[in-house]
Formats: sequence, C-alpha cells, structure tokens
Amino acid sequence: MSYSAQHLQETAAIIARINPDDCEQCVQELVAVRTRGGRLFILGVGGSAANASHAVNDFRKIGGLECYAPTDNVSELTARTNDEGWASVFVEWLRGSRLKKEDALLILSVGGGNLEKNVSPNLVTALQFAKQVGARVIGLVGKDGGYTATVADACVIVPTVNPNNITPHSEAFQAVLWHLFVSHPAVKLNQTKWESVSPGAKP
Repeated sequence: MSYSAQHLQETAAIIARINPDDCEQCVQELVAVRTRGGRLFILGVGGSAANASHAVNDFRKIGGLECYAPTDNVSELTARTNDEGWASVFVEWLRGSRLKKEDALLILSVGGGNLEKNVSPNLVTALQFAKQVGARVIGLVGKDGGYTATVADACVIVPTVNPNNITPHSEAFQAVLWHLFVSHPAVKLNQTKWESVSPGAKP
C-alpha cells in the first residue's frame, strides 16, 4: 500500500469513529453563545493558530458570531510572550477582553493541554480562567483530549488511528469539524459565495 492510500484510509477510519452527537452538542453551544449575545474566542497554537484565524472568518461571516483569535494580534502576542511568558499569553488576553459568562472558548489543539508535561500551558490557564468566570468551553482536540476534554462543555476528540500521524490528522480534522459547525443549518446565517451563484443551491 502506498503512503497516500494509507493516509486516506486512516482519514476514512477517523470519520467512521467520530460521534455525530458530539458534533451536535458543539453546534448547540455555538448557537447558544450567539443567542445570548456572547463572544466566541478561538484559541490554538502552531497549525491550530492558523486554523483559528480561518475559523474566525467563517464564524463571523457565515455564522454571524462575534468572534476573535488572540493569535491574530501578533504584536500583542509577542509582547506578552516577551514580557510575561508564554504560559499566560491567552489568559491575560482574555482578561483584557473582559471575558464573561456569556462568552465561550473554542479550543483547537492536538493534545488539549497538559500542565504536568508542560504542553500548551497557555491553553490550560486560559481554560481555568474561563471556568472561573463561567464562560462555556468547546473543544476540537486530538489524542485523549488532555485538559480541554476534562473541562469542556462540548468536545469532539479526533480518534487516534495511527500514533505516527496524530498531529496531521488532528489539525486536518479541526478544519473538517468547524466547517461542519459553520455550515450546520442551526449556525449558518449567510450563504457562502460559490453556493449562492450555483444553480440549485438552497438559500
């Protein structure tokens, strides 16, 4: 079997193991934050930060959610990292944004954060602060979900089908899943461009 065939086979296996009910629960949380006039903050590092930026665009433009990603502000991110340390960059950004109970965090992460192993401590401290103020937490994570899965109000864990491919599959499925959420009839308010000009597309 070629590597391409193997990778695609693994992708199909992951799809078969994701629970649609978990996805629906995440959608319900997104609808609820919009209904109560809250904001959605999307947190991710590395490839997940790039996914967060893309997702902010989609949730704002298509879903009508007020939505932000701290990593889109490079100046503030690097200033806080330089002056205060990496572990607190997200929590202090959220304090500055006056995170409140009407808001929600969407965590995009391969491992979900682990303080004991010093993996993504910035996500963990942000999650601790979110729970302290009563904000809701949604997770799109890989591996065992880490700290995110233990505190999330709704969470989809991308199952591991090959321990050598945890990161590429986890980050790829972040995009698959948030596109599912934003195209869900309960979330989607505005038609995407190509569908709006395609014959037979539903309004």
